[in-house]
Order: sequence, then C-alpha cells, then structure tokens
Amino acid sequence: MSRIATRFTALQQNNRKALIPYVTAGDPRPDITVSLMHAMVKAGADILELGVPFSDPMAEGPVIQRAMERALQHHVSLRDVLAMVAEFRQQDNDTPVLLMGYLNPIEVMGYARFAKAAVKAGVDGVLIVDLPPEEAEELLVELDEIGLDIIFLVSPTTDEKRIQKIAKVSRGFIYYVSLKGVTGAGHLDTDEVAERVNCIKAYSKIPVGVGFGIKDAESAARVARVADAVVVGSALVKKVEETGGVADKLEAAITTLLTDIRAGIDAATI
Repeated sequence: MSRIATRFTALQQNNRKALIPYVTAGDPRPDITVSLMHAMVKAGADILELGVPFSDPMAEGPVIQRAMERALQHHVSLRDVLAMVAEFRQQDNDTPVLLMGYLNPIEVMGYARFAKAAVKAGVDGVLIVDLPPEEAEELLVELDEIGLDIIFLVSPTTDEKRIQKIAKVSRGFIYYVSLKGVTGAGHLDTDEVAERVNCIKAYSKIPVGVGFGIKDAESAARVARVADAVVVGSALVKKVEETGGVADKLEAAITTLLTDIRAGIDAATI
C-alpha cells in the first residue's frame, strides 16, 4: 500500500479529512522549500503537493504563475525538486509527497528514469496537468511497475463516460477541480461540488480531493463535508508573495493559515 493510500486509510478510520497544501518548489528561493514543507506538516498537513516549476503553467492563475517565475529565476529544475524531496525525507518518512506539474520536464528526463528517480527521492505520486488519461498508458506502465501513484483531474465539465475512464486509471485519489478556469479564480458552489463528488464516487472506490477556490477555514470546512480531501494552493502561495520571501514571516503566515484551515476541516467533520 502506498503512503498516500495508507494516509487516507488512517484518516478514514478516525473520521478525518485530508488537508493537502500546495506550494511551488523553489519559491521564493530554493533554500526555503524543505523547511516550509516541514512547517506545513506541523501545521496539520496530511499530504504535501509540491509544484514543479514550468515556463508555461497553463492551468495556473496569476498567483501561481508568478511563483513559477520566481522559482525559475533560480533555475529550479525537476532534478532540484527531487533533491528537495530527498532532503525532506531525511526527517520525515511518513508524510506523502505529491509532485504537481507538466509533462515536458518528465519527457525530457524519460519516463523510466523519472519513475526510478522519484521513488528513490521519496515521491509518492504525480499529478500531470497536461497529460490526459487517454495518452498516459506509457507512463502508467512505468509508474505502476515502481509503485508511484498517478492522480488525474476531473473538472465541472467532465462527462460521466470520461469520469469512468479516469476512475479506472487513477491511483491514490482523484482530484476534482471545483471551478471552471485557472487556479485561484471564481466562487465555490458547495452544492455543485457535492453533486460532482458523488458522481465520481459512483465510479471509483479511491478518495476524492477537491481543489481550486478554497481560501480559508470556512470554504475548507464546506468542502470537507462532501469530499475526502481539501487542497489549498493559491491562498498559500499568495502568502509567499505577501511576505516577500522572508523565511520567518513566511513560515509564520503559512502556519497561521493552515492551522485555521485544519481547525475548520476538523470542526466540519466531527
């Protein structure tokens, strides 16, 4: 059983929902990322989602686009991100780590080489925004062989036939994008989210996480009532920008926001 599956099983046994925070690796500087990962775990994170910097992040709104640009100014590569995970694993061998990014850097490295390097570093899963399941067979073979989970996206416009296809190939959990558009945009309609999560669960036995539009404890609590996991991204990355990358201020701001969100999730699921 993967670290992701193990974590979800433990949470379900305790009637708890997963908190999955996202930050961009190397933002605002490469030397901050690992300490920030540890701080997020201390603040209540169950699974960490680490963004791999990419020059054309098509699914991201302005906040995460700027984070990618800041990381790329330091030439942070996929190999650098794997090194960060390996450093994180020196102190934490339990918290699942998910890489979120785009296909090009993985293709450049090569599927088999990437899979082996990711497992060696301590990565547990990958979410590749621009890789649809219909084109993922070659990578799936490599990931399944070595035990890496792959997480696919379901959007508000995904029809049931395609949800069935996604459910068959997804590992770890399914990520439901709660809003049309890019990260950090729009208004969250919890009733619609609940309906779509139930639709996904009709075709899949693995957990469903919900991201996009979750900014605070109140919105996280509403999602926690209907989903297995709450993913928070732009709200955290915005704190990176607002604090100017000053390490102490950044960790304090991230800790405060995540602690509030954790409390909101837990209160909603009592």
